[in-house]
Amino acid sequence: MNRIALLAPIVLVVAAWPPAAHAASQPPPARTTSLIVYGEDPCPKGDGDEIVVCAREPESERYRIPKKLRDRKAEETGARSWTDRVAGVEEASRPSRPNSCSAVGAGGQSGCTQAMLRQWFAERQAAKAEAAAIP
Repeated sequence: MNRIALLAPIVLVVAAWPPAAHAASQPPPARTTSLIVYGEDPCPKGDGDEIVVCAREPESERYRIPKKLRDRKAEETGARSWTDRVAGVEEASRPSRPNSCSAVGAGGQSGCTQAMLRQWFAERQAAKAEAAAIP
């Protein structure tokens, strides 16, 4: 009972606190701007109903790639070599080029012999690898 008697005045004071009521009646700002400023550059002031938030970085970071992009690992970015990219593009466009052994594109039928030779060579390599694996 004693605790309730002590807490009742505190609850009444907090509920009737004028700054809390004043803050609740004001609408939020129309615009919020976040900036990064470097060195001793001043943080710009908001005009009217605007909040400006500034993060300060050292002058040495002004013209550098941002850290979150700079520190990414090759596995995270999916980085591949240019040779691998070119091979992928060539393989994707093979059906539409001449010598492709397909009905797509002009001269597509002209590559059937090359396709058979590629298949034969791959089968031959697979057979050699299988024979080498047998003890």
